[in-house]
Amino acid sequence: MKALFIKREDIVRNSIIDGNTDFDKFIQFISIAQDMHIQNFLGTDLYNKISADIIAGTLSGDYLELVNDYIQPMLIHFAMVDYLPFASYELRNGGLFRHRSENADNPTKEEVDFLTQKHRNFADFYTRRFIDYMSFNQNLFPEYNTNTNDDMNPDKDANFVGWCL
Repeated sequence: MKALFIKREDIVRNSIIDGNTDFDKFIQFISIAQDMHIQNFLGTDLYNKISADIIAGTLSGDYLELVNDYIQPMLIHFAMVDYLPFASYELRNGGLFRHRSENADNPTKEEVDFLTQKHRNFADFYTRRFIDYMSFNQNLFPEYNTNTNDDMNPDKDANFVGWCL
């Protein structure tokens, strides 16, 4: 069982996702964002501690505050960064389809790229806040600095400058 650090209501209240959106089409992007982005900044040990506490229903105190005030805003916007390029597509038995609404226009690639970049900017802002908070409060979260071997060590740089090939 995998713990998600945000609930459907968090996404609906804090993003452009409508309450009628099929959450099953979005949930994998939350999972991807947690694995790729959030674990990158928390490190494996802190990520696993928070996951275990969520599954056990024991998330509380400083850890609950960390999740609510810092991790959830990051995750919402990282999930949107990962979801937006795929939002209008669906793969079914008949192939890959792009949705067309009768009473709305599909956005252009440039508009989707613009929205994706806006959410990346939001995610970067909240990530910088998280890193600043952790730099002054890491003593509250001993797992932040206990990663070993093949664990992911926390990335302490929130500046995404694009992909280099």
